[in-house]
Amino acid sequence: MGILGRTTAALASAAALAALCGCTGQAPAADGKHHSPIHIQLPSDPVPRSSTPAAEHSPTPPAKSGPAPQPARVLWARGDSGTDVRELQARLRQAAWLFDGPTGTYDDLTEKAVKGFQGKRGLPRTGKTDTVTWQRLLNMTHEPGTWELYLMGGQPAAQPDPRCLTGRVLCISKTSRTLRWMVDGRTVSTMSVRFGAQYTPTREGVFHVYWKSRHHVSTLYHSPMPYAMFFSGGQAVHYSYDFAARGYAGGSHGCVNVRDEAAIAQLFAQVRNGDKVVIYW
Repeated sequence: MGILGRTTAALASAAALAALCGCTGQAPAADGKHHSPIHIQLPSDPVPRSSTPAAEHSPTPPAKSGPAPQPARVLWARGDSGTDVRELQARLRQAAWLFDGPTGTYDDLTEKAVKGFQGKRGLPRTGKTDTVTWQRLLNMTHEPGTWELYLMGGQPAAQPDPRCLTGRVLCISKTSRTLRWMVDGRTVSTMSVRFGAQYTPTREGVFHVYWKSRHHVSTLYHSPMPYAMFFSGGQAVHYSYDFAARGYAGGSHGCVNVRDEAAIAQLFAQVRNGDKVVIYW
């Protein structure tokens, strides 16, 4: 092979190498000389085998399967009772879903109030107080005070005053707002009571029942005073329709009000004129 043939073969081999490696040929310079016959540019990244991204070929992961969500835990339901139920009822009153009580017993009215509260907030209307319902109610209300919890009575009675421990005594505590009917130091019955307002306070001290009037009507205020047992001037222990309806939201004109009509009816039948009345803090 002559010189021309060998040169042609060399150029062909270089061209093939350039095509394989991504090279570009360089044209002669302006002076007609070839300063560098071939410039080789190596690619910085390898050429992908396919134009389609690899991620598109990845199989879709299967959906995770887990246990079904559990329903919210029920805290209280119809038939339950106690201080927690009383707080629930007090908070339902704050939210204007319950207008009776608190009684401390989860009754039909409480169940109806819970259903209404749940439905208004898109919760299942079960009437049972579960953790979700309770948390929503907590967020909307404040912690009830003592006389919100016992707005309609039912509070425990205070310890009797020492003056109540002998004889037949109506032992009345202003602190706990309760009346104990006691005979020789033994408590026969207890009931919630209400006292006079700021400008008509109930007197404190030791008194005696001096007159009983079953169907009495106040000559001063023209209001009924059933089962009245007078102990000091015009002040008496008697049943109050207003106390029965509004609880401690109201007050008397100085009398000791009782809201439980059946309880005071029994008390009226047992108390005698001359029995002692002790009113204390």
